[in-house]
Amino acid sequence: MTAPDAGRGIWDGEETRTFTGLPRDTFRILHVSTGNVCRSPITERLTRHALADRLGDPLGGGLIVESAGTWGHEGAPMEANAEAVLADFGADASGFTGRELLDEHVIRADLVLTATRDHRAQVISMGHSAGLRTFTLKEFTRLVRAIDPTTLPPLEEGMVVRARALVRAAAALRGWLLAPTAEADEVYDPYGAPLPFFRSVGDEIHQALDPVVTALTGVPARA
Repeated sequence: MTAPDAGRGIWDGEETRTFTGLPRDTFRILHVSTGNVCRSPITERLTRHALADRLGDPLGGGLIVESAGTWGHEGAPMEANAEAVLADFGADASGFTGRELLDEHVIRADLVLTATRDHRAQVISMGHSAGLRTFTLKEFTRLVRAIDPTTLPPLEEGMVVRARALVRAAAALRGWLLAPTAEADEVYDPYGAPLPFFRSVGDEIHQALDPVVTALTGVPARA
């Protein structure tokens, strides 16, 4: 089988997605914001930290967590205040470099979580059948809270299978469980703001991620 170009993806049935012709045994989560130096780096590294903390597995049980920006500062470090926020949570900020969102990132992502509705619209406008797997972070949190975890595949079937089922269940609920206000699905940009505002955004992201990571892993946060 020949490899697809960067503008195409291949689907082999409902449960096994392939890219470049090879079976997938991982699940990619892509966090998207504007510059990829504030919100999406915080969200990426907090997700990784939460997965490692609950699973005792730095590889996240087959879950790969990445980020990019719609106007990404390619190769740039994350903002110093974003690093400070991650330090507050004990999360690792090292080795990060910003990326501009590319077609290949969307193609390879099994779940895209954006900071705002505008980012969501930009991702979906890129095509690649992204609509059913792209949500704002807070939108996805709201939907996940409404899903009965007992309806998801048991962890014995693997984290990847469970994660794919979670995305399908959330997509099915989207038209039935609307946000109370449009702003409820937004995480506002702290770029250029003082550290206290960054910390409030970090707390907001952390709270939104908690039920998502719990649903993915079946493990609640430690008290």
